[in-house]
Amino acid sequence: MRVKFGCFFTVILAGLFNFCYAQTGSSVISGSVWIQNNQAADAATVVLLKLPDSAAVASALVNPKGNYRFTAVSAGAYLILATRLGYKKAYSAVYTLKPGQTVSAGIILLSPASSQLKEVAIVGRKPYVEVRPGKTIINPSASIIADGQSALDILRQSPGVRVDNNENVSISGRQDALILIDGKATNLSGADLTALLKSTQGSNIDRMELITGGSAKYDAAAGGIINIIYKKGKNLGTNGTLNTSAGYGTYYKANAGLSLNHRTAGYNIFGNYNFTANKTFREILTDRGINYAGVQSDYNTMYNNIQQNRNHAFALGTDFFLSPGQSIGFLVNGFVSDNVFHKNNDLHITNQGVLDSVIKATSGINRDITNINYNLNYNGTLDKTGRSISANITYNHTSRKSAEYITNEFFDAAGAAYRNPLLLQNISPTKINNWTGTIAYTNPLPKDAKLEAGLKYSYTNTDNNLVFGPQVNGIYTIDNNYSNYFIFKESIGAGYVNYNGKFGKFDLESGLRGEYTYNNGTSVTNKHTTIRKYFNLFPTVLLNYRYNDNNEYALSFTRGITRPGYDKLNPFLYFVDLYNYQAGNPYLMPEYNSSVRLTHTYKQQTVTALYATLLTGASFPFYNQNDTTKISTTTNVNLGRLYTYGININTPVTFTTWWRSTYDIDASYQRYVAYSQYGNLNKGTGDVIINTTQYFQLNSTITAQLSGKYETATFYGINQFRPNYFMNAGISKQILNKLGRLSLVAEDIFRTNRDRAYTNYQNLNRSMVDRREYRKVTLSFSYRFGKATVKSAAKHVIGNEDIQNRIRLNN
Repeated sequence: MRVKFGCFFTVILAGLFNFCYAQTGSSVISGSVWIQNNQAADAATVVLLKLPDSAAVASALVNPKGNYRFTAVSAGAYLILATRLGYKKAYSAVYTLKPGQTVSAGIILLSPASSQLKEVAIVGRKPYVEVRPGKTIINPSASIIADGQSALDILRQSPGVRVDNNENVSISGRQDALILIDGKATNLSGADLTALLKSTQGSNIDRMELITGGSAKYDAAAGGIINIIYKKGKNLGTNGTLNTSAGYGTYYKANAGLSLNHRTAGYNIFGNYNFTANKTFREILTDRGINYAGVQSDYNTMYNNIQQNRNHAFALGTDFFLSPGQSIGFLVNGFVSDNVFHKNNDLHITNQGVLDSVIKATSGINRDITNINYNLNYNGTLDKTGRSISANITYNHTSRKSAEYITNEFFDAAGAAYRNPLLLQNISPTKINNWTGTIAYTNPLPKDAKLEAGLKYSYTNTDNNLVFGPQVNGIYTIDNNYSNYFIFKESIGAGYVNYNGKFGKFDLESGLRGEYTYNNGTSVTNKHTTIRKYFNLFPTVLLNYRYNDNNEYALSFTRGITRPGYDKLNPFLYFVDLYNYQAGNPYLMPEYNSSVRLTHTYKQQTVTALYATLLTGASFPFYNQNDTTKISTTTNVNLGRLYTYGININTPVTFTTWWRSTYDIDASYQRYVAYSQYGNLNKGTGDVIINTTQYFQLNSTITAQLSGKYETATFYGINQFRPNYFMNAGISKQILNKLGRLSLVAEDIFRTNRDRAYTNYQNLNRSMVDRREYRKVTLSFSYRFGKATVKSAAKHVIGNEDIQNRIRLNN
């Protein structure tokens, strides 16, 4: 099967190359559009006009670097019209094209509209939230609160994004999102997500793209894509950014970082380093009721965890420009995290309402995590028609050393010890190695269309050794019922073809991606092997229709997959307390998502979207409770199907010249239907999420901001959640000739951000309150130095982001 699959895509690529070399004779005209201060006119529109009658031949949007390109242009005389909201129209000079000629139209400079300057400044400023067909863009530089926060904090309050109390990031419902940070690999779960994303400061981020309608060239991510892009410059020279912050909630927080970029005509050297020191807490209250043999028992747990971490995140790379269209680069990036946990878990056991006993469990964990990527990449333009090819090879090594020693003490109802303490060890080292290779090809076609194709291969090997057991006669022993040596190997081969084209008022992007997966999970301890083989096709379609200047419509269809995290496939039992365990599931299968979305955009501002999704094989935590032993084991299972139908509205509102706001409202109906082996669950639920941000321009250098998020009560898996809401506030002042910014931010000022849920399904009756640290106040300072228009490093998409997202080392 794999041989046929590889041959199939090889034939496709060979045909594409043959087709490409047949395309000759057409002309190309390209250029740039800038606004004041030599900034790129991102999202400006350019129209190619043919003389002498100024007939419109083609139109295009300027990319984030301010560039545009018209290909397959016939010979003749042309000029270019550039427009952008809040700016005057501008024209280029007249250019005469000969057959096969490539012409640069230079720079078109847009000036603000001649109405009141204060109002123009507000209109021309990038909004915090921009909604476009297939994606939502978050601009942290437009937010005071984001300036004082990390990437994880910004995502927590972004529309359409959920960051739960386990710090899992999801969009398109509650599915794990594929995360890209300027093309650099990241970890997305638990301690790894905190270690890396909390060291990425909002002051260094240009924008975040929340992509719900990704093309076939992306990995088939059912949960959507979050692409975090760093700030970039434009010309030769040296620049950098220095940022630092200090804060306090219940405990201290501190961060300091430096990024540098040096570019010459022949090479570019870039790097960044961030150090984060943070102390925080988490508390979970759980009440579990068991009615068995006529006796009502209650197991009430009070869990408290104080965590101290020191994180070092870094990147260092270089690009060599072999020719104007050829470059080769090397990148090493990653993070090192040192974590110390202090856990206290008090379990109160009552029978018939009378206290029976108390078990106190205390433990300390030392956990060191290292994650490093090594990437070699090539990008090249093959000829004047714009044909290009890129290739990447990446090696990732991730390791974790974790040692936990647990003391269980036993007390009767009077508080007297009734047995000797039980001492346990939990040693869980993990090593993960991954090789990923990608090749991508782009071929421009006539009438501003293009065809893209690519191949990808990934191989992962994970080595997990959980050693668990009690201390006997002063020596720790191994309990084979809870210890497990697990090896997991996985190969994924993928290929795609993607087409972009324009047909009058229609823009079409469509593609097909195929992915073949082979994995082998072996429990050496249990002498059991599970093998999985599957091949899937993932079509994507995005059709955009410009009805007129004020109304634009888009219709999209996507299909994606979410493979289980490696930890969820490991069939070991993880100790929480003597009556509560977590277990992996080697039979866990991927989730598949099919989504349809219809979007209307009014005046490039107000966006309304209707959507419907079907999630099959939906993976949720499932609780297995033994009423006799009272032990509860939590395991992720493919619970069933999830149907979602919803509407999303995003709009800005300007009240005065000094007060403006944005609102994002998402209302959906969800129905959960379980597979028969997991009971008779067939339940519908509503869910409404409201995001709002209020901006106040107090004077030319001082701004203030309020933001809030509210979610109604909703059902998730087999858990019923109560409403959740919180509010943040900030004030900022520009200093040092507006090159520096000082911000004061308060998070969760009313102490309301927590998860509250209950479960009443089959024999499980359970309630829970989960809260992380609240009322945090942070003072941040950022300063930009050097040449402000220096081009930053080329974007490096190293190809193994999907593998990184499945690495979960927080257990």
